[in-house]
Amino acid sequence: MRVIDLSHVISPDMPVYPGTRPPIFKAGCTIEKDSFAEKEITMFSHTGTHIDAPAHLLQGRKYLDDFGMNHFFGEAAVIQLDFVKKERIELEDLEDLAPRINGKDFVLLQTGWDRYWGSPYYFSGYPVLSSKAAEWLSSFKIKGLGLDAISVDPTDTMEYEIHRLFLSQDILIIENLSNLSLLGTNPFKFSCFPLKFHSADGSPVRAAAYLD
Repeated sequence: MRVIDLSHVISPDMPVYPGTRPPIFKAGCTIEKDSFAEKEITMFSHTGTHIDAPAHLLQGRKYLDDFGMNHFFGEAAVIQLDFVKKERIELEDLEDLAPRINGKDFVLLQTGWDRYWGSPYYFSGYPVLSSKAAEWLSSFKIKGLGLDAISVDPTDTMEYEIHRLFLSQDILIIENLSNLSLLGTNPFKFSCFPLKFHSADGSPVRAAAYLD
């Protein structure tokens, strides 16, 4: 079995969502002073490769710690969309892929946008799902939707329409994935286990794919 890391490294100089502060790393303890090393890390709950819980946008809905462990693991398929040279992924770009999606727990959208990680280009111009395409995907009753871009909505949105559509159905959203181009077209196992925060509206994850 091959295990492929689908996560970006968390560091003080990493890209973060516009308006969010980057992580702060401090030496809490050092070997020289305390005989052991320990870092103090301050960061937002949606830093780096992370999961959005329904409570991220919807009042009174589930936090990540309200889901069982099996909601963060399952069969997955990658949908290659790096050919899309526009800012909207339309239903017609996806319809022929229904056989690949049927029965899967997770659908991961490979837009190719992770190639801009660390560049100003990463924050705008990435393709997002149209309303019809998102509704169609949500009809498959998946556990989660992932993508290799910073958001399922444009960064200038005030409505977060696509977020709300999936989260209202308890479909988790995994953002800032990487290395989806290494996975090919065959199904595989996928995990995106969050840290077990109390009332977690989101959490960084070490997302991984497991290939036979």
